[in-house]
Amino acid sequence: MINAWFLILGFVLLAVSGCARTMYDPSRASQPYPKHLHRPESVDIQVFRDGPDLDIVNSTPVTYRGVDIWINQRFMTHLETLPAGATVRLSLWDFWDQRGDRLSAGGFWRTEEPTPVRLVQLQLSDDEPLVGLLTIYED
Repeated sequence: MINAWFLILGFVLLAVSGCARTMYDPSRASQPYPKHLHRPESVDIQVFRDGPDLDIVNSTPVTYRGVDIWINQRFMTHLETLPAGATVRLSLWDFWDQRGDRLSAGGFWRTEEPTPVRLVQLQLSDDEPLVGLLTIYED
């Protein structure tokens, strides 16, 4: 009877460990963070984390097109357009770093602690300074 329990426990552990998502995919590697473009200024665009999603509220009269969004000076994703006066929702699962590591977005089936979102910036081009956004921290 005890051997049967160990066998069942072994199968359960094997099944659970097989469900863990990989957080690494070198084919998804992004460019390195452009440190030389970092500036302390920000614009009136608020960023809210909602579980595994990011809501970006553009309260400015400016529409941003073809921008890269950086989180914590490490993780990046591309956004085609951030319309003036609009809210855009992005999945945090779409943010990758230069090594192909994925941001840990969290959610119900998470296998590790979610990455805190502390600094969010827009990269408009390869030579313009980064645009800081107002990150509203979660409790």
